Amino acid sequence: MQIQIYENILKSNDYLAEENQALFNRESIFAVGILGSPGAGKTTLLERSVAELEKIHLRPAVLVGDLATSRDAERLQQYDIQCAQITTGGACHLEAQQVNKALKDFDLSQIDILFIENVGNLVCPTGFKLGEHLRTVVFSVPEGDEKVIKYPATFQKANCVVLNKIDYLELQEFDIEKPKREAQALNPNIVWLNCSCRTGKGIDEWINYLKISKEKQFNESN
Repeated sequence: MQIQIYENILKSNDYLAEENQALFNRESIFAVGILGSPGAGKTTLLERSVAELEKIHLRPAVLVGDLATSRDAERLQQYDIQCAQITTGGACHLEAQQVNKALKDFDLSQIDILFIENVGNLVCPTGFKLGEHLRTVVFSVPEGDEKVIKYPATFQKANCVVLNKIDYLELQEFDIEKPKREAQALNPNIVWLNCSCRTGKGIDEWINYLKISKEKQFNESN
């Protein structure tokens, strides 16, 4: 019975996710889901992204999901962008309905790229679509090089992996090719990017990937 209930929840969520994506398509908003463990650098990547996107005249906005507090949203609001915090009150993932509700406070006509930062977790968010066009997993060198093999479903369903904190490579044993091989074995089409949000190395490649992905999404739609 529990399995049936869970399946019904997912079906309902998927329906709302489709509605969200239809809304994004109508407004030409490229939606990017961000998943990762606590401390992987999701919010720092968004800070870097927001600053760089504005330089190339792409207008970003952010939805931030957390169990509690609004600290991540407060960090991002300093960039003078549309930003909202979704506090789940203990739930370990965002759902499509929460995203849809939060969007009502945004001026969608002023958004080119919407980031949806999920709750820090590599398990629960995996099964819940939000309407995003692109799903990105962020993980970092200090977490170890076995992340992919320990959470295969997350990486199998991702479009892109951002390996953050590569400036730590000199400080610990980390086989940078191992998780990349494992991710590509699960998903041959996955894009792999290395970066350091602290130093800025690799951020240009990430921004270029977002720009090209957005253009491809809406050129193919039209």
